[in-house]
Amino acid sequence: MATGNELIRMSATEAVARLRRREITPLELVDAAAARIEEVDGRVNALPIRFIDQAREAARRFTDRKPPQDPPPGWLAGLPIAAKDYNDVAGQRTTFGSPIFADAVASASDHTVTTLEANGAIFMAKSNVPEFAGSNTFNPVFGATRNPWNLAMTAGGSSGGAAAALASGTQWLAMGSDLGGSLRIPASYCGIVGMRPSVGRVPRGGGLPAFDPLWVEGPMARNVADLALMLDALSVPHPHDPLVMPAPEVPFSVAVQGATPPRRVGFTPDLGLSSVDPEVADICRSAALRLGAAGTVVEDASPDFANSIETFQTLRALLFAALRGELLEIERERINPSIVWNIEKGLQLGIDEVIRAERERTALYHRVAGFFDRYDLLLCPTVAVPPFPVEQAYPTRIGDQELSSYIDWMFLTFVVTLTGCPALSLPCGFTRSGMPVGLQIIGRSRADAAVLAAAALLEGEFGIAGRLPIDPIGAAGDAGASGAV
Repeated sequence: MATGNELIRMSATEAVARLRRREITPLELVDAAAARIEEVDGRVNALPIRFIDQAREAARRFTDRKPPQDPPPGWLAGLPIAAKDYNDVAGQRTTFGSPIFADAVASASDHTVTTLEANGAIFMAKSNVPEFAGSNTFNPVFGATRNPWNLAMTAGGSSGGAAAALASGTQWLAMGSDLGGSLRIPASYCGIVGMRPSVGRVPRGGGLPAFDPLWVEGPMARNVADLALMLDALSVPHPHDPLVMPAPEVPFSVAVQGATPPRRVGFTPDLGLSSVDPEVADICRSAALRLGAAGTVVEDASPDFANSIETFQTLRALLFAALRGELLEIERERINPSIVWNIEKGLQLGIDEVIRAERERTALYHRVAGFFDRYDLLLCPTVAVPPFPVEQAYPTRIGDQELSSYIDWMFLTFVVTLTGCPALSLPCGFTRSGMPVGLQIIGRSRADAAVLAAAALLEGEFGIAGRLPIDPIGAAGDAGASGAV
């Protein structure tokens, strides 16, 4: 019988395979995850909402069920999983990291959660998030999530709790969502894999504007094969999401097997837009050039992202006004000032600004599509700066460049959001201080499988996935063990 640490160390793919063969049980995995949470999460604070007894009961019921005769590609067979605290799980709190909703209990699960449950997931916890949005996971309800690679540093956000849980071994898979980089940034900072799928690939919950093309739900995992498995589990059409697309003919978990190198890719350290930390840029350039050894032509090339920063700021503000504008009228004093700023920006937009943003986004899309007529992939750093101290709300400068808003440092991910293209953050190296760095792999519209396949090839070159999970490392590198479980 496998011990708790052996179970935690398994990849999700291996755990699911063993669940399907009835070699291990869902209850054993729930117990192993619960023990690991007890051991490390007091230092990391990744999973503040836990319903482990309910998960144990669900695991017992699951074992008594007859498994499907022909399970779908994403069948998780009773694997425990964490939802993000922006997603509703029936009977559990959804706080959004806000004191306004600190005691709000969901009456029903959202579409993304029910999709995973239908594919054999058992929810046992919810991961910590920033208040409503942001890329440093802290809030007045549960406090800050810390980076397992260095507890003094941020785990990123807004899926920071999910990424930290994966890195520290308290979960095998975790849900995330992405507006301006909330799947990709914490993946980069925590040394795990996070993917923003194509718009419509994963059904979304009813709490979002139905036709919004910016916010997506997506998978997070310790390695690419696990990520592909979870994307298969998520890629099920739902009638309440008007943008959702059919499941792929070839499962993503198959697409990552035996992948062939891309023919030609472009690399850019900065998308031609702003400053990037030189160490981050060098690490990512070296990582991109590793494809050359496989015969891929790697060139300095990028689409023209002109005006994309302003365009995203406008459309994001418009979305915030649609989502939270009414709340601002009655709860202003209890909302984070950065979020107040974003909502007010949306409420004060003029029609000319909105029209200009829509025109600019259309023009950008066609420039990007033209780029992918010549290149298979676009590679760049995921984040312009390495992880920063958790007490710092957000970076205010990159080198000598002073930043003007709380999201300026996220430009490498949020301008890609505008394109609707799939994008994945893959751990590709470490800074001199030992913090992970992610390489962003971007594909043409709806080419999710090609992005995953390239990531699988590079993952083998980098060899980082095998180091996970880790025990949390103290602020000076001396509190807690630094080796794998």
